[in-house]
Amino acid sequence: MLDLLLRGARLPGAAQPVEVGIRDGLIAAPEPEAREVIDLRGSLLTPALVEPHIHLDAVLTVGEPRQNQTGSLFEGIAIWGERVKSLTVEDVKRRVRTVLRWQLANGVQHVRSHVDVCDPELRAMRALTELREEVGDQMHLQLVAFPQQGIHSFEDGEELMRKAVALGADVVGGIPHFEISREYGERSVKFTMALAAEHGLRVDIHCDETDDDHSRFVEVMAAETIRLGLQGRVTASHTTAMHSYNNAYAYRVINNIKRAEMNMVTNPLDNSVLQGRFDSYPIRRGHTRVKELLAAGINTCIGHDSVMDPWYPLGYGDPLQAAFVLAHYGQMSGAGELPALIEMITANPARALGVENYGLEVGNRADLVAYTAPTEMDAIRLVAPRRLVLRAGRVVARTEPAATTVIWDGKEEPVTFLKP
Repeated sequence: MLDLLLRGARLPGAAQPVEVGIRDGLIAAPEPEAREVIDLRGSLLTPALVEPHIHLDAVLTVGEPRQNQTGSLFEGIAIWGERVKSLTVEDVKRRVRTVLRWQLANGVQHVRSHVDVCDPELRAMRALTELREEVGDQMHLQLVAFPQQGIHSFEDGEELMRKAVALGADVVGGIPHFEISREYGERSVKFTMALAAEHGLRVDIHCDETDDDHSRFVEVMAAETIRLGLQGRVTASHTTAMHSYNNAYAYRVINNIKRAEMNMVTNPLDNSVLQGRFDSYPIRRGHTRVKELLAAGINTCIGHDSVMDPWYPLGYGDPLQAAFVLAHYGQMSGAGELPALIEMITANPARALGVENYGLEVGNRADLVAYTAPTEMDAIRLVAPRRLVLRAGRVVARTEPAATTVIWDGKEEPVTFLKP
């Protein structure tokens, strides 16, 4: 007998609803008998959402100690440098616990968080490693040792990175474009990747997050990935400078990224407001070349990046909202492009994080999300609430939207916002 039978589930790309069985926390073939039956009534069902890029240590700090008046990336970094001085382990845990609940309610079950290690006491990293243990199997947390102020441009930067790895970081990060010089930036990439290779860890570098078309550290990442044999284990995040590269160079670097089997993360919420700050009109979009990366067969993901912090004062931890923004910002409104946005917040980041037993196939872990919408397009269009979130076959979040009605010709009528 099944533990749970989901009826009326509409899988991505499927024309008709199907039944999905769950036994012992795994997806199973549907059977007539089950201890519990839930009718999803045609709701879209996907694997758990995966957040490949967020800064949990900074969430909910907007306005502390002051507001970002210009809204720029560099003022945000300066403000965070001030806020770091007042961090405590409990302060970080308290804020992160809130946002983890928001993420779970939105269907997120796998999270990669960058954690600032430009602090001699590593308070944020200690807080997140402790919280990772407290969370246990409720959510999967993957922590990146992230040098917000640079590795070679910050005192004892290399030693702090090594300490963060020893403390339990899962991934090694960097920020080469923020280093004082081009030489420091290249050194930081090589140091980061050598440290990861030494400890058998993954790499995720904030790379070329600038409008400067001369910022070209992603090519160094590709070369080092190939040299060190780290194919599939390296992620370049942001790469917004790629938007400004000339087409001949962009073609070359994309081919080398493909050769290195790198993963790419674009962060449309933050970069839609942070980039182009030095432009007069026309103002550049300033995000990476998503369509070209996808066309080249490169694993490309969407990250949320920030939740109410010095860089981005908005957000509530929902990858679907980020996908909605990219549909506009990246001009991905084509019939074949909208479903790809769902893959960029599910299967693609799961691959980048190395998540195992993931997906809708029988035998995989039943980490699932049902939406209050029947199709991928409707889910994105409505930024649809998650009807149910299941973790290993157990319901861990539920949303019951209130019915919407209008008064039309003097009569009250229901409104669903769905195409009849």
